[in-house]
Amino acid sequence: MDSVTQIILGAAVGEAVLGKKVGNKAMFYGAIAGTIPDLDVLSSHFTTTVSALEIHRGFTHSIFFSVIAGILFGWLVSRYETYKDAKGWMWLFFWCFVTHPILDAYTTWGTQLFWPLDYRPAFKTIFVIDPLYTVPFLICLILALLQKRGAPKRKFYNTMGLLISSGYLMLTFLLKGLAYTEFKAALKDQQIDYVDFETKPGPFNTMLWTANVDTKDAYLIGYYSFFDKEPIHFETYAKNHELLGNLMNNDNVKRMINISKGWYSITQKDGKLFFNDLRYGVLSLKPNSQNFVFQYEISTNDVGDVSFIDVKRNKDEAKQLIKDLWMRVKGNH
Repeated sequence: MDSVTQIILGAAVGEAVLGKKVGNKAMFYGAIAGTIPDLDVLSSHFTTTVSALEIHRGFTHSIFFSVIAGILFGWLVSRYETYKDAKGWMWLFFWCFVTHPILDAYTTWGTQLFWPLDYRPAFKTIFVIDPLYTVPFLICLILALLQKRGAPKRKFYNTMGLLISSGYLMLTFLLKGLAYTEFKAALKDQQIDYVDFETKPGPFNTMLWTANVDTKDAYLIGYYSFFDKEPIHFETYAKNHELLGNLMNNDNVKRMINISKGWYSITQKDGKLFFNDLRYGVLSLKPNSQNFVFQYEISTNDVGDVSFIDVKRNKDEAKQLIKDLWMRVKGNH
């Protein structure tokens, strides 16, 4: 999830663990702990694009890290804070660290919660930014913050924030199931033969869902809103895997394919090859758009080394997408 949401979650968890004993400091340290796992993004400044993608949501998003770092940070804070119960601080940091990757597991990217095992749970039920999750949570946290330490209302508001946000996460499974049923029925009605398909929420909401469909020679991408009146329409995107040629045997290319979980296409423009991670779709609702959210230029040097260069997105197109999404959420009628 986005940094603001993780800060809110960390603050609320910190308050639940130690708020009664240390007051606002529990929220403060919880908020800090909520941001620490995402510091793995700094690796992009020191390593290759491929390695940075592999590192993201890896070790720092694991139960192992939560335990070790929880003990370390808890002990450290207990050395200089007036509240000297190291065990209490350790519990605060552990729970703030471990709830961070658990929440991330609900997104499409997932998280390597059981590191060092190469397994990333990804429920794909919530977008990385979802106001319906974050805003009520923030309101409850602010109301709790305005109360005095130990006041019954402080615990009430903080607990309500945790319950409402958690309840919403549970609701997303139901919404995903309903959307999955609609997509499956549409594929059957349109007599589309497919190998596999997966569903995920559209950006910023859980009313609009999208499906990636794997067929023999192409991928299909479709959208479904709970307010739709017309049948689901699927856009076709050629896989073009053959464009890789001998690059298919390159180690970095294999790693990128593994990162994408096999959901990728290759496009060619002006003599350049581009690797598109299909899991996140396109940055436009226009038909046959090739402006993929995650797109990388495949670069080779004279000695045959292959690297991936992140293609920067156009901010104006992102703004247009938000407008188009709002219209699409309201249905295709």
